[in-house]
Amino acid sequence: MSPRFLVTASIPEPGMALLYDAGDVTLLPEVPDADALRALCASGDYDVLVARLSDTIDASLLGSAKLRGVSNYAVGFNNIDVPAATARGIVVGNTPGVLTDATADIAMLLILGTARRVIEADSLVRSGGFSGWNPQLLMGSDVSGQVLGLAGFGRIARATARRAAAFGMDVVFSPRPPAERIVSEEELGDLAGKVRQLPWEQVVAQADFLSIHVPLNEDTLHLVDASVLAAMKPGAFLINTARGPVVDEAALVTALREGVIAGAGLDVYENEPELAAGLAELPNTVLLPHIGSATVPVRNKMAVLAAANAIAMAKGELPPHPVNPEAFSN
Repeated sequence: MSPRFLVTASIPEPGMALLYDAGDVTLLPEVPDADALRALCASGDYDVLVARLSDTIDASLLGSAKLRGVSNYAVGFNNIDVPAATARGIVVGNTPGVLTDATADIAMLLILGTARRVIEADSLVRSGGFSGWNPQLLMGSDVSGQVLGLAGFGRIARATARRAAAFGMDVVFSPRPPAERIVSEEELGDLAGKVRQLPWEQVVAQADFLSIHVPLNEDTLHLVDASVLAAMKPGAFLINTARGPVVDEAALVTALREGVIAGAGLDVYENEPELAAGLAELPNTVLLPHIGSATVPVRNKMAVLAAANAIAMAKGELPPHPVNPEAFSN
């Protein structure tokens, strides 16, 4: 029997072509709700589910699923209950290593955009409000010479650090907040001597721009809450290209509205696609629609990885990029 793939929403063509060449593909005409997706996965009609980050693959779905694997079209996999999948012998695959530079570019864009008030400036011009050069028009903040604080120090954070250094920023980091671990000079590699490790509390207190680069888990849920926002400099900016729930969005709205911090640049949100009440109305924000990986080459590479994972799992093989390889032996 040919491999059977259930795809909740179309992924870029290179990946879809690989799936169609490998077996039978069911591409759903619309995104299913939780009950519909659970029923489809329990039907026994499919070997592998090709899911998106917005698809919730929880213990309830996995408990009745008759699948060999779930191929997530994303690097993150917080939408999947991985322990529940492992217990059921369902392998989970993801698409790591291809979106580092694209997401770091977005982090740098948000740093520059919030500092120089580009959304307000663009709106002013488009609305016809620009009446000529003015010595006090939309004065923003410097980037060069400012402190960039990194929450996390994985691939994307390191790539962001390299970009920030080129802009003359002073980069400090906490590798695994709220916990601590020491990063050796050898591990720093080419960044040795260019960045400084500090305890999380000091990163928060010193940063002119605090950029979030941690995965979402029990330890990092609301890592940035009202108390962290209050500990930041009044002129500081919060940047988040990681996962929305790492930031308490309601607390952020309050902090922005009351001038606790100067502004925020966000590509992710706590309850995507919904925004916390009042966030969209705040002028001191740059709000992007989760486009950190949204370049044609990157999204195509992600699609190829997701397809390769799905095809291997459908054949009963360990995928190239397993999240839970131990499930394969189960």
